[in-house]
Amino acid sequence: MFSEKANAIFQDVIKTYKILNSVDQPFTNKYDKNEDVIAHLLYRKSWIDTVQWAYEDIIRDPEIDPVAALTLKRKIDASNQDRTDTVEYIDSYFLDKYKDTKAKESATINSESPAWAIDRLSILALKIYHMDVEVNREDASEAHKAACEKKLNVLLEQRVDLSTAIDTLLNDIETGDKYMKVYKQMKMYNDDELNPVLRGKK
Repeated sequence: MFSEKANAIFQDVIKTYKILNSVDQPFTNKYDKNEDVIAHLLYRKSWIDTVQWAYEDIIRDPEIDPVAALTLKRKIDASNQDRTDTVEYIDSYFLDKYKDTKAKESATINSESPAWAIDRLSILALKIYHMDVEVNREDASEAHKAACEKKLNVLLEQRVDLSTAIDTLLNDIETGDKYMKVYKQMKMYNDDELNPVLRGKK
C-alpha cells in the first residue's frame, strides 16, 4: 500500500532530523529522484514539514529578539512556498502516473487531490511523534501524560483512517472510479505583481 511507504518515510525523516535536532543542519535526500521519484518527493516534503515545525516552536518564544523573529518569519514564508511547490510536484507525479487511465462515465472528483491528503499525513506524523514525546516526558505530571496519551490514541486512529482514505483514493483513480483535477494554489502574497505592498516597492 502507498500509505505504508509514505508513513515509513515520514517516520524516518523525523528520526533522522532529531539526531542533530537543528534547523540549520544540511539536508540530504536519501532517495535518488531518478530511481524512486515519489520516495524522493515524500522525503523532501517531510523534511520541509519537520524543519517548519521547529521554526513554529522557535518563533513562539515570548522573549525572541524582534529582528530575529522577522528573519525567522521570512524563513517560514519561504518554507510554506517550498511546501506548496512540493505538494504540487507530488500531484504532478500522480497525474503522470495515471495519465493513460480512462475515467469511467460514472467517475467523480475527490474534494482534495492525493498530494494534499498526503500533506496532512506528513503533518500527522509530526503530531504523533511530538505527542508521544509528551507521553514519555519524565518531568511531566501524570495528569499531563494521561491527557497526552488520550490525544495520541486519537492521532494514531486518525493516521489509520487517513492512510486508508489515501490508499482508497489512489485505487479509485487507478480503476477509473475517480479522476484527478488539480488546481494550482496560486498564492498571491509572494507575487510581486499580485501583492499590492510588493508591487508598490518596485
